[in-house]
Amino acid sequence: MSVNLFDLTGRVAFITGAASGLGFAMAEAFAEQGAIVVMADVDAESLPRSVGRLTQAGFHAEGVELDVRHPLRIREAIDAVVEKYGKLDICCCNAGISGGPPFSQPAGHIENVDLAAWNNVVSINQTGVFATMQAAAAVMKAKNYGRIIVTCSISGMATGSISGYSYSATKAAVIHLVHLAAVELAPFNIMVNGFAPGPFLTNIAGGRLQREPQTVAFMANTVPLKRVADPKELKGLALLLASQASSYITGAIIPIDGGATAM
Repeated sequence: MSVNLFDLTGRVAFITGAASGLGFAMAEAFAEQGAIVVMADVDAESLPRSVGRLTQAGFHAEGVELDVRHPLRIREAIDAVVEKYGKLDICCCNAGISGGPPFSQPAGHIENVDLAAWNNVVSINQTGVFATMQAAAAVMKAKNYGRIIVTCSISGMATGSISGYSYSATKAAVIHLVHLAAVELAPFNIMVNGFAPGPFLTNIAGGRLQREPQTVAFMANTVPLKRVADPKELKGLALLLASQASSYITGAIIPIDGGATAM
């Protein structure tokens, strides 16, 4: 009898930043494979529409408004999931924002980086990710099972002049968080992995890639495949990391970048 390694029937998934982009792609991928999907996002306007897209297609999805700058709210949201469904199997720490102009532009020079803006990026991209991992691990340990997936970035893997200081620094930090948590949580059968996207058509950076063809062309030229990816192209990798197919994968950071890190 053949076994579908990517089947998520009955699994419960919690995804931050799920109203659009990569977060929604993961939610859709998991729902299509039978998961119960809890979609968290700070965007109170877009979230109901995104949840509706899945429920209208016959999938089990619900939304929760959440600002990951508030760790207590994260823990409350995850505790509510466990109270309702009895468990949490998959947690995607995806919420994040861009970090301002790169150092290739005068506004992005180190002496011009605004510390208030820096702290805001750190609160979302680093502390928000850690607080989500922390809350998920606390409940997954009790069940001796879990999949924690962190949205990293190729900007956290090498220096470059495309991303701002705070974005690159926080993405480098969460890569190390993945490594630390993977080692600690391995005895509890909790796999902790990250993926490192290259350029995708998402709403990050205020949606510039959605409205500026010249920016899309520029970003496309930074990768060997010479194009910017559609968020749906993440779905296969997300399913791998969320399912039994990744039963011997932990502590990995997997680039999904059109070959950028191979250059």
